Amino acid sequence: MQVVSKTFSAAERAYREIKERILTGDLPGGELVSENEMAGELGTSRTPVREAFLRLETEGWMRLYPKRGALVVPVPSHEADHVIHARYIVETGAVDALTRIARAGLIPRLRESLDRQRELADAGDLEEFAIADADFHREYVVSADNPLLIGFYDSLRERQRRMNSVALQRGETNPHRIIEQHTRLADLIEAADGTGFAEALAEHLTDVHGVTPRGL
Repeated sequence: MQVVSKTFSAAERAYREIKERILTGDLPGGELVSENEMAGELGTSRTPVREAFLRLETEGWMRLYPKRGALVVPVPSHEADHVIHARYIVETGAVDALTRIARAGLIPRLRESLDRQRELADAGDLEEFAIADADFHREYVVSADNPLLIGFYDSLRERQRRMNSVALQRGETNPHRIIEQHTRLADLIEAADGTGFAEALAEHLTDVHGVTPRGL
């Protein structure tokens, strides 16, 4: 029983580490990774790495090629389009559904998030900034208090993180510009301006990811 537990633990650690590298862009889309190289980097045997690769292939993050390794699947253009469209619908719907009490409780959390984003941007910590970016948007989705919407939105979180990391690391956008846009979104939520928020969110998503939500 102990052997099984240790094997599972090693495989779980390998899975989490490799997936984190994919989400942060340390393992970029299109890169071919061998079991031997990854096992050496993680300080483990090939078996946990192989199990992690299989799991990541099932989730769509990797594509395995026997005797060659695992290809990190790039973010497909259609996936970015689908994620942005889904985010726009959920986020605008959540803001429209906010009650006065929920909005009053939300604003201080958004301001606190903005302060955290400024600290990370000034420190040049792009990986943590990408997480803080996703957390900022999630705050107002959670405040709408719809478990079904929250669950669906969270299912997009990992893909959001990867898209944010890729955009930031490529230098396609500036974290301080993102903070300016986030501040604008927070101001519009505080003013209960749903129409203005929807317009500002569409501009924000287009600016960061180069994808305009469908129908706009």
